[in-house]
Amino acid sequence: MITQNSKERRALKVRRKLASNMGIPRLTVFRSNRHLWVQIIDDKRGLTLVSANSKKLSSKLSKIKQAEAVGLAIAATAKKAKITKVRFDRGPYLYHGRIKALADAARQGGLLF
Repeated sequence: MITQNSKERRALKVRRKLASNMGIPRLTVFRSNRHLWVQIIDDKRGLTLVSANSKKLSSKLSKIKQAEAVGLAIAATAKKAKITKVRFDRGPYLYHGRIKALADAARQGGLLF
C-alpha cells in the first residue's frame, strides 16, 4: 500500500526537477477517481493561464478517452493563448494510465515538454 509520505516525496521530487526552468509555464495535473483537471500556470506571476477538465465531457467515455480529450483541449486552448512550451508537473501520480494518455494527447495537440 502506498503511504502518504511516498506520494509527498514523489511530488517533491518532481517539483524539484521543475524548479530549474521557472520561465516556462507549468502544466499541472490533478486526478480524482472520476475526473481530471489540468492547468497551465505561470509561476513567476502566480497566475493560471489556461485550464481544462473532464467534467464537461460525456460520462460514457472511458477514463483513458477522457484524459485524451482533456489533453487535446488544453493543447487547443494553450495554442489560442500562444503557449507552446510547458513543464509537465504530474505531481504524486505515476506516469502511467490516464496521466500518460493526457501527456501524449497534449503533445499530439502541439504542446512541447
